[in-house]
Amino acid sequence: MQDPQIVGWGHTPFGKSDHPDTESLMAAAVAEALDHAGITPEDVDGIFAGVFNNGFSPQDFQGALVAMGDERFAHTPATRYENACATGSAALHGAMDFIAAGRGRIALVVGAEKMTATPTAEVGDILLGASYRKEEADISGGFAGLFGQIAGSYFQRYGDKSEELAMIAAKNHANGMSNPLAHMRKDFGTAFCNTVSDKNPLVAGPLRRTDCSLVSDGAAVLVLADAETAAEMKRAIAFRARSHVNEIMALSRRDVLEFAGARRAWSQAFEQSGLTLDDLSLVETHDCFTVAEMLEYEAMGLAERGEGGRVIREGISAKDGKLPVNASGGLKSKGHPIGATGVSLHVMAAMQLTEDAGDMQIPGAEIAGVFNMGGAAVTNYVSILERVK
Repeated sequence: MQDPQIVGWGHTPFGKSDHPDTESLMAAAVAEALDHAGITPEDVDGIFAGVFNNGFSPQDFQGALVAMGDERFAHTPATRYENACATGSAALHGAMDFIAAGRGRIALVVGAEKMTATPTAEVGDILLGASYRKEEADISGGFAGLFGQIAGSYFQRYGDKSEELAMIAAKNHANGMSNPLAHMRKDFGTAFCNTVSDKNPLVAGPLRRTDCSLVSDGAAVLVLADAETAAEMKRAIAFRARSHVNEIMALSRRDVLEFAGARRAWSQAFEQSGLTLDDLSLVETHDCFTVAEMLEYEAMGLAERGEGGRVIREGISAKDGKLPVNASGGLKSKGHPIGATGVSLHVMAAMQLTEDAGDMQIPGAEIAGVFNMGGAAVTNYVSILERVK
């Protein structure tokens, strides 16, 4: 059976939000998505909500909160998904499987997180829930500390790439200037990002503040429909491929610099779609830390292992480069509200394919790749999207 298609979306601004909780954030994004798709709550057969939570809010049972925001969903089946930073993509796959199985025609994928109301020290500990606590709970600096170790290991093996990481940060912040939904719309430049200072201190290992994504609030929603229903809608974005590959959680039991699960997910998506990296117009990828984006260049095939820095140095991933990466500003500029991120990545890619990306637009965008991961490349999702209407 043909995979469901994206027929609409909604997206709140990311950042420190006036919305008090995920219930309010989800309600705002859902209302926008329904309007964008031209449907009503009565048309929706299933709701798939992605919220990490893990202590950000004492209110859980997040799937049921969608109907609290709009009581017309009171009897619509709703399920909550969690898969660390790939929570949004997990909800997306659940919705796609639901439609592909013939259980419904239209589904909502709702991703949200409210993070900024939580004290910074608690945020770090909550996010460490996405690591293997038996071995990694005492890493200084929380998840930043974990990726700081990864960056340190990369530098030890392949040489100091601090400047390349700064160039990635600067690229994404410059791109974020064109994204009205981004958390931090400020062009810092490579020199600032590459200089340790009071305003840009070291956070963990060789990672500076500008190497780390932002603690954000936000929600994003996708409306999915089966191909027959999508054919009657205003717009339709098809999945040429979707893949999901897991990896061993504990860093001690794998070479994390290989990003093997991410590499396999990309390989499966290309095989499934019959496409190659050269066929992609753009990629939206999971740059929770700049070193993650550099490793993802290697995983998707833009560079050999240890040579990811060449991609940014040669301008390949620039907005006007051979393969623009994170024209939206990425997690680095746009923000990273955990449950919303995977959904947001797909919204940003879909906007490009329908030429609705405004100042972010990549001219002539036809096929987009999306990569979303949970933990240190523990769970890995790749989508390849193409506009069909």
